[in-house]
Amino acid sequence: MSDETTRVLAGLDEARRRELAGLYRDLHSHPELSFAEHHTAAEVARRSRAYGYEMTEGVGRTGVVAVLRGGAGPTVLLRADFDALPVEERTGLPYASTSGGVMHACGHDMHTTCLLGAMRLLAEGREHWSGTVLAVFQPAEETGRGAREMVDDGLFTRFGKPDVVLGQHVIRMPAGTVGCHPGTAYAATDVLRVRMFGGDGTGTGPGPADATATRLEAALTREMSDAGTVRITAGDRPPAVDGSAQDNGVPVAAELKVSLRTCSAPMRQRALDALERAVREEATASGAVRDPEIDRLGTFPSLVNDMDAVDRTMTAIGAVIGADKVVDPGLLPGGEDIGVFGTAADVPVCFWQFGGTDPDTYAKAEAAGTTREIPTNHSPFFAPVIEPTLTTGISAMVAAALAWLGPGGGRR
Repeated sequence: MSDETTRVLAGLDEARRRELAGLYRDLHSHPELSFAEHHTAAEVARRSRAYGYEMTEGVGRTGVVAVLRGGAGPTVLLRADFDALPVEERTGLPYASTSGGVMHACGHDMHTTCLLGAMRLLAEGREHWSGTVLAVFQPAEETGRGAREMVDDGLFTRFGKPDVVLGQHVIRMPAGTVGCHPGTAYAATDVLRVRMFGGDGTGTGPGPADATATRLEAALTREMSDAGTVRITAGDRPPAVDGSAQDNGVPVAAELKVSLRTCSAPMRQRALDALERAVREEATASGAVRDPEIDRLGTFPSLVNDMDAVDRTMTAIGAVIGADKVVDPGLLPGGEDIGVFGTAADVPVCFWQFGGTDPDTYAKAEAAGTTREIPTNHSPFFAPVIEPTLTTGISAMVAAALAWLGPGGGRR
């Protein structure tokens, strides 16, 4: 670990950890859906000002941008997302969600807390680095729209173009570990809604959603066996399953949510074309009286980690947490839109994962071959342990930032 990193991280003492743990509990208790993150944005803005950052709210609707200038040197974009999911929390935690049907089931509250903690340490240790910290708190990651909204709102024309984009995501790994995969790290994801229409007894009939989903998944998996993965789930609203819903007088026989995950642009287009063919063939075979509808709910481009950026960043993080605690998790299937920032600015991206599962719990599950039973992101039971997750996330973000910022030049 460099002397600069050691000195900056010295500010992460026990009192600071307790204070940030309290912030995490508050954010977890008050989750907000995409583009409705008003409480979270206000708290981020308040703290950013207190830390000495130039702060701007309302970027990309509800996003927050905080800038700390430390003289000549690189500009490093540090990103955290802060929206929640429409999930009913079932963790039983004393600080569980107080918003019915909304939960931080993907750990964005942890991301936000870690970035705020890193921002404060970097501000207090300004004599140890030079350049500009561009902290971006992004809304609506879960819909795949937040990063694009911020770029379209002039993120880089208003606040300057970064030299690198850095970010992290808490996942089901042992707390205290960090994972990063060079190259394509997250598959491209398209989330679509498919509606199939029946008629006066000639349609697919009551309860067709599960059967239709099974047939579509089989057809797509067969056709797309070398192009990616397909996940299809039946609609969970009763009218979508029992055929009682109407659309201009025509019963909705089945409503499906389709998730297509692919690893390249040609594969993605092939999968989308195959889906449309399969849906239309199914509608014809079932005697539907109206053409099916396919609506796109969200799109996440594939995330490509720059090879050199990964090496530089993970070397710095490994020096802090231990090189043996840095792993390669391989290609991950989830959607992630941080790559939009790197593409728009034409700069390298390094996006890594950090563990949120109690290390002993994970070790026991690994020995028993039951790690898949540990709640993961988007589960109503997903609950990262606060420590050592929080300390690892803050330390990783600080180490990563300092790996790209310039050397210090005395107190400013």
